[in-house]
Amino acid sequence: MNALIAVGVVIVALALLIAALSIRVVYQYQRGVLFRLGRVIGVRQPGLNFIIPIIDRLSRVSMRIVTMPIQSQGIITRDNVSVDISAVAYFRVVDAEKSVVAIENVYAAIDQIAQTTLRKVVGQHSLDQALAETDTINVDIRQMLDTTTLEWGVEVTLVELKDIQLPDTMKRAMAKEAEAEREKRAKIIAAEGESMAAAALGDASDTMMAHPLALQLRNLQTLIELGVDKNTTVVFPAPMMSAIGDIGAFFARETAAAAAPMAAAPPARAVVVPNGAADGSY
Repeated sequence: MNALIAVGVVIVALALLIAALSIRVVYQYQRGVLFRLGRVIGVRQPGLNFIIPIIDRLSRVSMRIVTMPIQSQGIITRDNVSVDISAVAYFRVVDAEKSVVAIENVYAAIDQIAQTTLRKVVGQHSLDQALAETDTINVDIRQMLDTTTLEWGVEVTLVELKDIQLPDTMKRAMAKEAEAEREKRAKIIAAEGESMAAAALGDASDTMMAHPLALQLRNLQTLIELGVDKNTTVVFPAPMMSAIGDIGAFFARETAAAAAPMAAAPPARAVVVPNGAADGSY
């Protein structure tokens, strides 16, 4: 009797052990690749799955998007400038069977191929393109990665350049270039302003020449502006050349008026007195 109980206990224990070894749970974000005696039987969906202990092996593969940082790479651009560029790649497994059978370690493989692709693509561009056309470079890297990783059952969804480190000498040169560009724009804007101001002044002078009263109105407006601050000095503006001409005409009239009486008087006659006639006899 005791022997039968012991055998029953052993059988139950073996059944529980076999059941524990046979049950596999695949999560919602996973797929299970089932191997039986080394051969792929199929892909198991999420949920409770049963396998044959010792004979079957179930490999779980995550189908979620994986974020992989690409280490900083020393790259020489097309115009022979040395830069250090790091990036980040996002990928996900789309074929669980290929990701297990086609390649040994898919994560390490993608890390290595991403680094080499980053160096290759950026090396085909100049420094200015690498700084200004990052979107184009990101698309080129992703497309080149996809051509390789799709054979491994992996799809690269996004690649982004994360950091670009420039040499100090290049930073100073770029800063000087930016300063020179700003100075050029400032000079051009100032010259355009002077040109527009000169054109406006020319138009205003033409208007005042056509309408003399406009100059007088402008003079009155200037007097009003001077009197805003309660200034005791009163200024009567007048055109300089006309004022000088008026002064010159005034002096000319005065000189002519002073010379006219002298020209109208008769000349004085000389009287000759004979010798010995000092007493009045001739």
